[in-house]
Amino acid sequence: MSSMNELYRQVIVEHFKNPRNKGLKNTDEYTKLRLKNPSCGDDVTIEVKIKDHHIEEIHHEGTGCSICCSSASVMSEVVKGKDIEEVQEVIEDFYNLIKGEDVTDEERLDEAMAFGGVAQFPARMKCAILAWKALGTILAGKSGEEDV
Repeated sequence: MSSMNELYRQVIVEHFKNPRNKGLKNTDEYTKLRLKNPSCGDDVTIEVKIKDHHIEEIHHEGTGCSICCSSASVMSEVVKGKDIEEVQEVIEDFYNLIKGEDVTDEERLDEAMAFGGVAQFPARMKCAILAWKALGTILAGKSGEEDV
């Protein structure tokens, strides 16, 4: 295994074992969306507090595989504090990364680059994007609960 692949694996394992921003606040200040993937059992809730067109706070909760749970943790770190327009661009870059396509700004993705190898495993792509899809859906003005 190359040293870069090993580093990326370590990022995923670290975020799975010690997730950042985990735990919901469940207050009216937040918009919340729960996405479930019934085909694999991944279940993620994303909760976002937006202030002055920026993500002031973001939290997640859920169950699923290490790819799904660590991706939610990484996403929460990558987008926190960013302007909504930039967050939408980051989400698009992440989708391109997962599909094995070029991304606009690798530096902006930061630790999310660790999920680039998922493109080699199509069955795991939904796992990696579930939390990101929930955030994108919230930014599009929806909340509640959905199956993907």
